[in-house]
Amino acid sequence: MEEEKELLRRIFGDSSDSEDKSEDKEDSIDDVGCQFTSDPNCPTWEPVNEIKGLWLCRDFLSPHQQSTLLSAIQNEGWFLEAPNNQAMRFGDLPSWAIELSNSIREVILYGDRIHEPPNCAGSDRGEAACWLPPDLLSREPFFDQLIANVYQPGEGICAHVDLMRFEDGIAIVSLESSCVMHFTQVGEVSGSGKEQPDLPMIKIPVFLMPGSLVLLFGDARYLWKHEINRKPGFQMWEGQEVNQKRRTSITLRKLCHAE
Repeated sequence: MEEEKELLRRIFGDSSDSEDKSEDKEDSIDDVGCQFTSDPNCPTWEPVNEIKGLWLCRDFLSPHQQSTLLSAIQNEGWFLEAPNNQAMRFGDLPSWAIELSNSIREVILYGDRIHEPPNCAGSDRGEAACWLPPDLLSREPFFDQLIANVYQPGEGICAHVDLMRFEDGIAIVSLESSCVMHFTQVGEVSGSGKEQPDLPMIKIPVFLMPGSLVLLFGDARYLWKHEINRKPGFQMWEGQEVNQKRRTSITLRKLCHAE
């Protein structure tokens, strides 16, 4: 019991009703955990029902936290020159990325659950393990590879499955502009190693708002491709075209252990 209290103290800080302390906590992008799931401001998870292992946390970062994160990225100086639109880091990540990684783990553990997660029975970690398998949730470091992408209006990314050099469990944080990410199931592979072109392609759209977090594991990570198609007619949500503006994304992954 004491160990659990100490863990909560490290994550959420000492309990206080003072307004000053609440204002101090607002300055940290790490303040996304939620001690009580009844809190209306607690980030909430929802599954994408058509895709096993795909979870969306729409309210992961507040507007203030988004601004703080964007400033930290800008201070890296990665995108000062116009042609530069992607930065990768391996191993030792910037301190803000480590904070972001910790925040993702915390919201998996403590975020509000608006749907009952599947396959919870028999888990030695209880309900929290349903958001990621126990071996992924407890790994250290949680993530050790970072990709920061800046997409100008009209720019997107083609359909792909992330490289097998990365472990299961991938997190994507969206900033600045909303977009629609489409998921298509990986087709059967022929003897030549290419996908069969005549298979029906079902696209599952997922609306990503600024400050949202997408978590992919299992089927969603390995059996579904994801893309952001910026061609006219693809960025549609609820019958309306999404206004294409500059978008920044942060993808966090874990490199496979070399045997």
